Amino acid sequence: MRIVFMGTPDFAVPTLAKLAQDGHTIAAVYTRAPAKAGRGMSLRPSPVHALADQLGVPVLTPATLRTPEAAECFAAHQADVAVVVAYGMLLPQAILEAPKHGCLNLHGSLLPRWRGAAPIQRAVMAGDPESGVGVMRMEAGLDTGPVALEARVPIIPGMTAGELHDALMPVGADLMARALGLLYQGALTFTPQPEEGVVYAHKITNDEARIDWSRPADQVANHINGLSPVPGAFFQAEFGKGLERVKVLRALAADETGGAGTLLDAAGTVACGTGAVRLTELRRAGKGGSASGADFVRGARLTPGARLG
Repeated sequence: MRIVFMGTPDFAVPTLAKLAQDGHTIAAVYTRAPAKAGRGMSLRPSPVHALADQLGVPVLTPATLRTPEAAECFAAHQADVAVVVAYGMLLPQAILEAPKHGCLNLHGSLLPRWRGAAPIQRAVMAGDPESGVGVMRMEAGLDTGPVALEARVPIIPGMTAGELHDALMPVGADLMARALGLLYQGALTFTPQPEEGVVYAHKITNDEARIDWSRPADQVANHINGLSPVPGAFFQAEFGKGLERVKVLRALAADETGGAGTLLDAAGTVACGTGAVRLTELRRAGKGGSASGADFVRGARLTPGARLG
């Protein structure tokens, strides 16, 4: 099939690679414009842009799709279908209607739960037992279109949002490849999303990242794991040189009890409002790499009874 691919981050890369491998014609790739990154703040193309260059596919990085010129350019690709994976820009009606079979979106949740910008992180933060990916026909609403296919992935205790993200990538690529195969055969069918169970996955903000030890242990652990690796949940503590910020990248709920925010042992167990969490991976500000809970406690010279803010 003749495809326009629209995507930006790492999450979209396996799907583009799979569709090219399967022999589809990638007429063009739409992605976000290169952004400044790294110490030198040089312009860096998106992961999808980099792969498209390797594949020799034309790349477009329009700032908007809401102009007649953008619509005309898009229609000129004469695509059978557009495949959209974490593109990062809303598609106007003229774009949605341009391909022969419309636009198919690979979304990182089990719709209608977690429509929106951060479905993977929100699923872990909420303590969901499972997540997944779905292939949806796009329409004007935010992730409201009918769903054709889904695949489920369990969220095991201690799994971070980063790990769930990585688990979903190949599953999503295979699911979209299957969807296009069925579309080519005229056998891809869609089911409207139910009206009940709609939950929005609002964009993660930095002011959500501070750990609130007064919450129950399972909620604290889910909050930490759901924000790992980015932006990273954090607490502050005094290590002899003023308050220092420490990111916690992984935690597990534990049965110990104590005053909320109190370090309970040398392994890095911290009391919560109810129960406790065992901090299993941490990173101090300005320090390279991460450390286990025990290594962090030892390196920071903390003793049981210390308070973490």
